[in-house]
Amino acid sequence: MTTETTSAATVLADIAVMLRELLEEYGLDDAEIGRDTKFHDDLELESVDLVTLSGRLRDHYGDKVNFAEFIAERELDEIIALTVGELVDHVVESLTGKA
Repeated sequence: MTTETTSAATVLADIAVMLRELLEEYGLDDAEIGRDTKFHDDLELESVDLVTLSGRLRDHYGDKVNFAEFIAERELDEIIALTVGELVDHVVESLTGKA
């Protein structure tokens, strides 16, 4: 297993925990979360939830991971279609300096 694969798997696990904590407020903490999971369609997250997630990402990974900047680069329909895998890739790229 490569370091990148391990990193992506670890980041996916970390983000899944953050999302389950967020979803717990809605009673949805048993939702299946994988790379193809969509924030809007599958998890029904609203923009305020993404702001909360952004704060949790910053707390966990530090300033290297800028979720607001990541979202700002996208059109609304791209944000609506955003998947957990896309966020995982962004975090891995931010942490490894490959962004």
